Amino acid sequence: MSWALLGVGVVAAAAVFNAYIPARLRWLIVPGFFAAWLTIELALHLLIGGAALVTWLALAGGLSDWRGGLGLGLCVVAGGGLVGLYLRSRGGAAALTEFYREAGIEAVGEVPRFPRSHIAIPWLTFHRRDVEVRRGVPFCEVAGQTLCLDVYSPRAPGRRRPAIVQVHGGAWFLGFKEYQGIPLLTHLARHGWVGFNVDYRLSPKATFPAHLIDVKRAIAWVREHADEYGVDPDFIVVTGGSAGGHLAALVGLTAGDPEYQPGFEAADTSVRAAVVFYGVLDLKNRKYRGLLERVVLKVRYAEHPELFLRASPIDRVHAGAPPFLVIHGSRDTLCAVEDARRFVAALRGVSHAPVRYLEMKGAEHAFDIFASVRTVPVIEAVERFLAAQHRDYLASMAASTAASVVESTVADAVANAGTNAVAAETAGAFAAGSAQAPAT
Repeated sequence: MSWALLGVGVVAAAAVFNAYIPARLRWLIVPGFFAAWLTIELALHLLIGGAALVTWLALAGGLSDWRGGLGLGLCVVAGGGLVGLYLRSRGGAAALTEFYREAGIEAVGEVPRFPRSHIAIPWLTFHRRDVEVRRGVPFCEVAGQTLCLDVYSPRAPGRRRPAIVQVHGGAWFLGFKEYQGIPLLTHLARHGWVGFNVDYRLSPKATFPAHLIDVKRAIAWVREHADEYGVDPDFIVVTGGSAGGHLAALVGLTAGDPEYQPGFEAADTSVRAAVVFYGVLDLKNRKYRGLLERVVLKVRYAEHPELFLRASPIDRVHAGAPPFLVIHGSRDTLCAVEDARRFVAALRGVSHAPVRYLEMKGAEHAFDIFASVRTVPVIEAVERFLAAQHRDYLASMAASTAASVVESTVADAVANAGTNAVAAETAGAFAAGSAQAPAT
């Protein structure tokens, strides 16, 4: 048991050390990310579970020699590090407060709000009693592959609800819609939204822009089936994380671009807002170049830099972009937070719509997959941001309707006035003629 306790201590200490100081060696980046991701986002769960395991090992004789004592010491140090990670995750209150202030929208009670469910199993903290999930709904068949989507909707009946399309991540060559975006889609469905978690073709079989084309096909399909799912076809937003964040950003920036709508060029693929979680926003970054050249774009940057430019959201910003919310973790080891900051600055420099940025201190890549102490307040902030966009949309629709009614009323009044004037003139002429007519 002393060896077991020592082993637990070494693993715990190494995991916490990696969470504070991520591995920089190329061959350690991916395993280092997964270790840091789990350690940072599940710090409270690991702290409670680790304490229970160490207690059991100690009572079972794990402290019988120096190895057990060393292991216990390492576990205590690791436990202190986990407490620090947990407190740092709660430190997102400052960023959220600034976000609400800048956006001019109302926060959800105290900022942030941490329900008791955070001590439960992460995937079970979002209850679905009032949310209906329909899985595997096909939306297109392309290149011999049937692409499907999952629908998250309120159980209560309703019409013309706002809709959100979620695009999963996975470096364009892996990933599953069944395991990403679930906390956000469930939360929004409980607030009256209809969510669509979509498939798209993956590399290396698919070459970009096939991924983007498929997402646009999904948006067009949602519009075509709006009545069936109780969706307002005029209010659809898009969201995604990592590679899905890259695609979501491009969806927002390339509405109606025929290059990305082969065979459905006339379809409306515009969105009312885009929410980008830790997206890949500059494909020219050397960090991604090897993967992009070999697997995704399948061309060398040195030979075709224009293809990397056209596929980079940071190089596609324009004045007509929809409202954007960009969310990134300050400790993201896979997607550069500096690119997110530059993208937001570039978009703010030209866009006429709101551009909001939320940087979560100490957050790793893909932090929102877990319903963690960090995720809940972030998705509440996303819901408030999107609700504000929807309110503005409804207000503009009401104003447009009112203006149309006034214009119609004025036109009718003018027409009626003209008709009455003609009638009065005719009656006057008739009366004058009658007065001059000889009596019989």
